[in-house]
Amino acid sequence: MSAQHTTHAHDAHSHGGHDDHHGDHHGDVGPHSSLRDYTIGFVLSVILTAIPFWLVMAKVIADRNTAVLVLGAFAVVQILVHMVYFLHMNGKVEGGWTMLSTIFTVVFVAIAIAGTLWVMFHMNANMMPAHPTPTPPTHEAPGHSTP
Repeated sequence: MSAQHTTHAHDAHSHGGHDDHHGDHHGDVGPHSSLRDYTIGFVLSVILTAIPFWLVMAKVIADRNTAVLVLGAFAVVQILVHMVYFLHMNGKVEGGWTMLSTIFTVVFVAIAIAGTLWVMFHMNANMMPAHPTPTPPTHEAPGHSTP
Protein backbone atom coordinates (compact mmCIF):
# COMPACT_ATOMS: atom_id res chain seq x y z
CA MET A 1 0.00 0.00 0.00
CA SER A 2 1.30 3.42 -0.82
CA ALA A 3 1.35 6.26 1.69
CA GLN A 4 -1.24 8.16 -0.33
CA HIS A 5 -3.69 5.22 -0.33
CA THR A 6 -3.17 4.68 3.41
CA THR A 7 -3.98 8.33 4.14
CA HIS A 8 -7.17 8.17 2.03
CA ALA A 9 -8.26 4.96 3.77
CA HIS A 10 -7.62 6.55 7.17
CA ASP A 11 -9.68 9.63 6.20
CA ALA A 12 -12.59 7.46 5.07
CA HIS A 13 -12.58 5.63 8.41
CA SER A 14 -12.40 8.83 10.43
CA HIS A 15 -15.56 10.09 8.72
CA GLY A 16 -17.42 6.86 9.27
CA GLY A 17 -16.90 5.73 5.69
CA HIS A 18 -19.08 8.53 4.28
CA ASP A 19 -18.19 11.37 1.98
CA ASP A 20 -18.95 14.70 3.60
CA HIS A 21 -19.58 16.78 0.48
CA HIS A 22 -23.14 17.92 1.14
CA GLY A 23 -23.21 18.37 4.88
CA ASP A 24 -25.52 15.38 5.36
CA HIS A 25 -23.25 14.33 8.19
CA HIS A 26 -23.96 17.42 10.27
CA GLY A 27 -27.71 17.01 10.64
CA ASP A 28 -28.74 18.88 7.48
CA VAL A 29 -31.65 17.30 5.66
CA GLY A 30 -30.23 18.31 2.31
CA PRO A 31 -28.69 21.21 0.48
CA HIS A 32 -32.05 22.78 -0.43
CA SER A 33 -34.33 21.51 2.31
CA SER A 34 -35.75 23.91 4.85
CA LEU A 35 -38.96 24.36 6.75
CA ARG A 36 -39.49 27.57 4.79
CA ASP A 37 -39.36 25.72 1.44
CA TYR A 38 -41.75 23.04 2.63
CA THR A 39 -44.15 25.67 4.01
CA ILE A 40 -44.12 27.63 0.74
CA GLY A 41 -44.73 24.42 -1.21
CA PHE A 42 -47.57 23.40 1.08
CA VAL A 43 -49.29 26.81 0.90
CA LEU A 44 -48.96 26.91 -2.89
CA SER A 45 -50.33 23.36 -3.14
CA VAL A 46 -53.35 24.25 -1.03
CA ILE A 47 -54.02 27.36 -3.10
CA LEU A 48 -53.57 25.47 -6.38
CA THR A 49 -56.07 22.87 -5.14
CA ALA A 50 -58.62 25.30 -3.66
CA ILE A 51 -58.91 27.55 -6.72
CA PRO A 52 -59.82 24.77 -9.20
CA PHE A 53 -62.16 23.25 -6.61
CA TRP A 54 -63.94 26.59 -6.26
CA LEU A 55 -64.05 27.07 -10.06
CA VAL A 56 -65.81 23.73 -10.48
CA MET A 57 -68.13 23.88 -7.48
CA ALA A 58 -69.27 27.48 -8.14
CA LYS A 59 -69.59 26.76 -11.88
CA VAL A 60 -67.57 29.87 -12.67
CA ILE A 61 -66.55 28.63 -16.12
CA ALA A 62 -69.57 27.71 -18.23
CA ASP A 63 -67.78 26.27 -21.26
CA ARG A 64 -66.60 22.71 -20.63
CA ASN A 65 -63.56 22.88 -22.93
CA THR A 66 -62.34 26.09 -21.30
CA ALA A 67 -62.82 24.53 -17.85
CA VAL A 68 -60.76 21.50 -18.85
CA LEU A 69 -57.95 23.71 -20.15
CA VAL A 70 -57.95 25.90 -17.03
CA LEU A 71 -57.98 22.90 -14.68
CA GLY A 72 -55.23 21.26 -16.72
CA ALA A 73 -53.11 24.42 -16.41
CA PHE A 74 -53.60 24.42 -12.63
CA ALA A 75 -52.57 20.74 -12.56
CA VAL A 76 -49.37 21.43 -14.51
CA VAL A 77 -48.47 24.33 -12.21
CA GLN A 78 -49.12 22.12 -9.18
CA ILE A 79 -46.83 19.43 -10.60
CA LEU A 80 -44.09 22.02 -11.04
CA VAL A 81 -44.58 23.27 -7.46
CA HIS A 82 -44.23 19.72 -6.16
CA MET A 83 -41.12 19.11 -8.25
CA VAL A 84 -39.42 22.31 -7.06
CA TYR A 85 -40.47 22.53 -3.41
CA PHE A 86 -40.80 18.87 -2.41
CA LEU A 87 -38.50 16.99 -4.80
CA HIS A 88 -35.98 19.88 -4.89
CA MET A 89 -35.47 19.53 -8.62
CA ASN A 90 -33.55 22.21 -10.43
CA GLY A 91 -30.78 22.42 -12.99
CA LYS A 92 -28.04 22.25 -10.33
CA VAL A 93 -28.91 19.00 -8.53
CA GLU A 94 -26.74 16.07 -9.64
CA GLY A 95 -25.20 18.17 -12.38
CA GLY A 96 -28.56 18.66 -14.11
CA TRP A 97 -29.10 14.95 -14.80
CA THR A 98 -32.23 14.81 -12.65
CA MET A 99 -33.81 17.66 -14.59
CA LEU A 100 -32.72 16.15 -17.90
CA SER A 101 -34.23 12.78 -17.04
CA THR A 102 -37.44 14.49 -15.91
CA ILE A 103 -37.69 16.42 -19.17
CA PHE A 104 -37.15 13.19 -21.12
CA THR A 105 -39.87 11.48 -19.09
CA VAL A 106 -42.32 14.35 -19.63
CA VAL A 107 -41.67 14.37 -23.38
CA PHE A 108 -42.01 10.59 -23.57
CA VAL A 109 -45.29 10.59 -21.62
CA ALA A 110 -46.66 13.48 -23.71
CA ILE A 111 -45.86 11.62 -26.93
CA ALA A 112 -47.45 8.44 -25.56
CA ILE A 113 -50.62 10.26 -24.46
CA ALA A 114 -50.89 12.25 -27.71
CA GLY A 115 -50.39 9.10 -29.78
CA THR A 116 -52.96 7.18 -27.78
CA LEU A 117 -55.54 9.96 -28.13
CA TRP A 118 -54.81 10.30 -31.84
CA VAL A 119 -55.35 6.58 -32.39
CA MET A 120 -58.53 6.51 -30.30
CA PHE A 121 -60.10 9.52 -32.01
CA HIS A 122 -59.23 8.33 -35.51
CA MET A 123 -59.84 4.62 -34.99
CA ASN A 124 -63.35 4.68 -36.44
CA ALA A 125 -62.28 6.45 -39.63
CA ASN A 126 -59.09 4.44 -40.09
CA MET A 127 -60.22 0.94 -39.08
CA MET A 128 -63.86 0.60 -40.12
CA PRO A 129 -64.65 -0.46 -43.68
CA ALA A 130 -66.43 2.06 -45.85
CA HIS A 131 -70.17 1.44 -46.06
CA PRO A 132 -71.74 2.62 -49.28
CA THR A 133 -74.92 4.59 -48.81
CA PRO A 134 -77.86 2.84 -50.48
CA THR A 135 -79.55 4.69 -53.31
CA PRO A 136 -83.31 4.81 -53.17
CA PRO A 137 -85.02 2.58 -55.79
CA THR A 138 -86.79 4.34 -58.63
CA HIS A 139 -90.45 3.42 -59.00
CA GLU A 140 -92.21 3.41 -62.31
CA ALA A 141 -95.92 3.90 -62.71
CA PRO A 142 -97.84 0.62 -63.02
CA GLY A 143 -98.89 -0.47 -66.49
CA HIS A 144 -96.27 1.47 -68.31
CA SER A 145 -93.40 -0.43 -69.72
CA THR A 146 -90.47 1.02 -71.43
CA PRO A 147 -89.54 -0.49 -74.82
